[in-house]
Amino acid sequence: MNSFTPNGLIVAHHGISVEVLFDNGSRRMVRVKRNSGHVVGDTVIVTGEVLKRLPRRTELQRRDARGGIHLVAANLDVLGIVVAPQSPGGFLDRAIVAARSAGLQPFVVVNKCDLDGTQELLAELTGVYGSSVPIFPISAALRSGFDPLEEYFSQGHRGAFVGTTGVGKSSLLNVLCPNIDLKVGSVSDYKSMGRHTTTVSTLHSLSGGGELVDTPGFRDFGLVDSTVEELAEYFPGFEDHHDVACKFRNCRHRTEPGCAVLMLVEQGRIRAERYATYMEILGEVESHQAAARSRDWKNN
Repeated sequence: MNSFTPNGLIVAHHGISVEVLFDNGSRRMVRVKRNSGHVVGDTVIVTGEVLKRLPRRTELQRRDARGGIHLVAANLDVLGIVVAPQSPGGFLDRAIVAARSAGLQPFVVVNKCDLDGTQELLAELTGVYGSSVPIFPISAALRSGFDPLEEYFSQGHRGAFVGTTGVGKSSLLNVLCPNIDLKVGSVSDYKSMGRHTTTVSTLHSLSGGGELVDTPGFRDFGLVDSTVEELAEYFPGFEDHHDVACKFRNCRHRTEPGCAVLMLVEQGRIRAERYATYMEILGEVESHQAAARSRDWKNN
């Protein structure tokens, strides 16, 4: 066998080995160190047993329960944020900002639309986010509403789903990729939160086109902190008013003179409650950044 193989794509990561799909359609398992840094979605060149990673376009990261940051996948272009009744408040705004900060196009999947109360949630989300991101209402349990979502992926997108525990990410993937048959965590009540049970990172090709990455660890999925500048630029609802612009490029939309966001809030073009949510998250981000600077100063 020739020691050099054309460019390939990592389609599965098993901890100490990765599966590479090559341009010619062949597949091969390659051993890697457990902390090699390679992730699903990486484009690589394989020479013997050595992987050479090509430059990444995008990276998706998560923060675990202990505050550690982990690379989840590479070279995605979209990120699906899955919500359902009982999803915690604030997650959606933070996820949209995190996706945009990572160079990914966010979209929202409202799951469990067969349950009472979900239509009210859908109407609320459509009113707040409908002009900012695509929204797809589905029911993974009834396998309904998937055609628009599959059409979206058929445009050539490669993405992943994120969301808090119990929103139905595994059930959603089981419908989109019926050949993988992911385990769904046991629940005592359909309305309750479940346990995510995926054990290996994999990339799946959808029958109608597009690709999906599933990865373990989303049970404790936490967003990597966005910077103040990223929050100010990417907060959903602030991007619809390109006819006006802030006087200063680093405007935090708090008290700065010539702030377009403050003017639009006064005019009612940005809802007061959306601005209040932004200010709450801004305070959190500023606090986190100040704490990080303090730690860095003490360590130097």
